[in-house]
Amino acid sequence: MKRAFGGFVLLSLGFLQAQFDTGAVLGTIRDRSESVVSSVKVTLTNVETNLSVTKETDSNGNYEFFTVKPGRYKVMAEKTGFSTATANDIVVNVNARQRVDLTLAVGAVTETVEVSATVPLVESETSQRGQVIESKKIVELPLNGRNYADLALLSAGVRRSSYAVANPPREGSFNVNGQRSTFNNFLLDGVDNNAYGTSNQGFSNQVTNLPPDAITEFRIVTNNMSAEYGRTSGAAINASMRSGTNQFHGAVWEFLRNTDLNAVGFFKPRSKPNLQRNQFGFTLGGPLRRDRAFFFTDWEGFRERTSFLTSATLPTAAQRQGIFPVAITNPLTGRVYAPNSGIPRADITPFARAIIDGLPLPNSAVNANQFDNLRRDRNNTDKMDAKLDGQITARLTAFARASHRKTNMLQAPEIPGIAGGDGNGFIRILNQQLAFGIT
Repeated sequence: MKRAFGGFVLLSLGFLQAQFDTGAVLGTIRDRSESVVSSVKVTLTNVETNLSVTKETDSNGNYEFFTVKPGRYKVMAEKTGFSTATANDIVVNVNARQRVDLTLAVGAVTETVEVSATVPLVESETSQRGQVIESKKIVELPLNGRNYADLALLSAGVRRSSYAVANPPREGSFNVNGQRSTFNNFLLDGVDNNAYGTSNQGFSNQVTNLPPDAITEFRIVTNNMSAEYGRTSGAAINASMRSGTNQFHGAVWEFLRNTDLNAVGFFKPRSKPNLQRNQFGFTLGGPLRRDRAFFFTDWEGFRERTSFLTSATLPTAAQRQGIFPVAITNPLTGRVYAPNSGIPRADITPFARAIIDGLPLPNSAVNANQFDNLRRDRNNTDKMDAKLDGQITARLTAFARASHRKTNMLQAPEIPGIAGGDGNGFIRILNQQLAFGIT
């Protein structure tokens, strides 16, 4: 067992440098005379999982807890000869440094003085600029497409990129302070989550795009960021996946969008474009062992069927026979064909005849764009994530996450038949990511 655990630690070391989806809690302990108090036992406890860690203040009365997972905590300070001081409802955000200063009063250790924590009006522990988007906003604010990264647009200096409205759109595309959308840095659970290559066909800037219900919160840092982020001149988007707690919790959802109530276009009364989109899924989290180990998992399916009118200009029945109202010159032989005389079939190459025969006839009487086609596309996407985390020892915690993405997409051609090409044809995307961390 010790060998297996040692191997796990060695495997995890490679991820430690990227492990900064956490925050920090720090402060100074003083007595009523404003003198610092050393050797105070300070305990930080997660109120949802009951996991705790303890430290002692140094000679200057200072303490600091590093690598604190986002969530709600309480801080308790105790020392012989003083009453216990407790600060409740401490909120730790991603990559934030939360200061909690406590004052000890002379008294018995069994006496407790509770302090209500307040959020500082000015961030004094770091000079970086950005914004934290909490879980409540992520889940409750409307999101077309359920892409949580779109909420970065709530921050100053962020605007939507043209890639975000392309066809198909690229998820997580926005410009920060005038920089290109590919200059942003996406992190998930402290692990690099960027996908700017062609391996995923460019449909997303992220390898793993969690559903909003699976996000604890995310922080977007737009300026004056610390060196730990690196590789970016745009923004750093640091997201944290939810973890299980001592209570089982979950959610089920279904989002439907269609065109049943849409009007038929005035100039195209024959039929109307159709959109049938379903997004459905669930989350589930809870304890594997109370106060020790926890799990959280999510799954989301995306099904989309679209049909819309496209127009093209195709050869008419007369043009297929080589009949044109103007003189036509053969560029190879120099022969001129008189208007409306027709081009002999022998002068048309077999390849050109095959292309012409493969094209449908126009279905409209106008001179241009006289072929209307109801194009039908489809998109099937499934994504799943599973996370395990817990406390191994009093000073050692670890997590593991597995993410899986699979997309099958068909983009039909504008013109049906072999002569019309295959559009983008079938596009299959498979993304998988494994992440480990130990603190």
